[in-house]
Amino acid sequence: MAERRRYFRVRGGEWVFAAAGLPLALIGGVYALAVLYAGVLLSLTVLGLPFVAAALMGARGIGTLHRRLTAWLLGESVEPPGGLPRPKGVLARGRAVLTDPVAWRTLLYLVLRLPLGVAGFVVAVLLAPACVWLAGFPLWGRLLEPDARPAVWLDAGAVVLGLVLLCAVPGALRALSGANRWLARSLLGPARAQRRVRELESARATLLVGNSDRLRRLERDLHDGTQARLVALAITLSLTEDALAPAAGPDVGRLRSLLGRARDQTDETITELRRLTRGIHPVALDGGLGQALPALTATSPVPVAVRLELRERPDQVIEQAVYFCAAEPLTNVARHSGARSAELTAHASDGRIRLTVRDDGRGGAAPGAGTGLTGLAERLAAVDGALRIDSPAGGPTTVTAELPTHV
Repeated sequence: MAERRRYFRVRGGEWVFAAAGLPLALIGGVYALAVLYAGVLLSLTVLGLPFVAAALMGARGIGTLHRRLTAWLLGESVEPPGGLPRPKGVLARGRAVLTDPVAWRTLLYLVLRLPLGVAGFVVAVLLAPACVWLAGFPLWGRLLEPDARPAVWLDAGAVVLGLVLLCAVPGALRALSGANRWLARSLLGPARAQRRVRELESARATLLVGNSDRLRRLERDLHDGTQARLVALAITLSLTEDALAPAAGPDVGRLRSLLGRARDQTDETITELRRLTRGIHPVALDGGLGQALPALTATSPVPVAVRLELRERPDQVIEQAVYFCAAEPLTNVARHSGARSAELTAHASDGRIRLTVRDDGRGGAAPGAGTGLTGLAERLAAVDGALRIDSPAGGPTTVTAELPTHV
């Protein structure tokens, strides 16, 4: 029932976009076709290139208008593409405009938007009245020709066809809206290369900020923790030296007490240093993921089944990313999921490695929910990886990380 209600539920903006979008689709389609046609005809004249350059700059403005309409009426926010480069010199600027991929992709969008606009107008404005007319065909026939002989099969077929088409209107309108959203995302947003550059720049900035914060915390911990412990150890050793050379001979009891204190301070300092260096490079990775992942799962309070198929060893930076991709979900399993068991699988071959952590907990895991998954996704993006989370309410939760084995 919920699926049926969702099928017949169409947003008002989708109706408006389909009904009122025809004029814009016609104007944009005619503009794009006219630019292409006139550009070919004028390409051999002096006016050809300036005309095409001006038309391409206009196409950028039209693309901005369509992006706003798509966001306003269809709820699809399309990321604006990069600005037009402005090199020095008239010829250089003209070449930048003529080779602008954003403008050419916008022209392609306007050409493809034309048939979609016509189809949307037909479905939203013409098809519904036609369905009503078909469904009421027996009544219209009796009103127009009261003495006509009834055609039972024709009347029944018209009613059935009208109702079927009327039920198909919401689905057709939703499908056309989805096609318009996909078209706007594909052609009005930044190109794949531009999007990839932005993602890498964002990931690099995030990693730089994270590394800077990590270094500041490490410096603070070394100054306030480890350095203070070493100073205390030096004081204890100095007191021990004083206890060795008194006038009446060494104080054995005091010496034992001071040596015990020095031993405890040394152990605490070593533990502190291990804790500080654990996040820089896990020692378990010295033997590769084949040894590090089972050792990691062995410390989990929740039983974890491990399945590894590592046909090739990734680069060191990839191994670190995979290790932390396993450590963070396992920590969440122990702290938040309420799971009774979990499973970790890792497969590396053909230049790709995939890590999956699955548990039978309560679900509901999502980036930004205080589980550290957001930072994990940013870490993966920096090495051209991706993180997918499938965690419906009630479970199970599956966290999948996929990334290349070599940078």
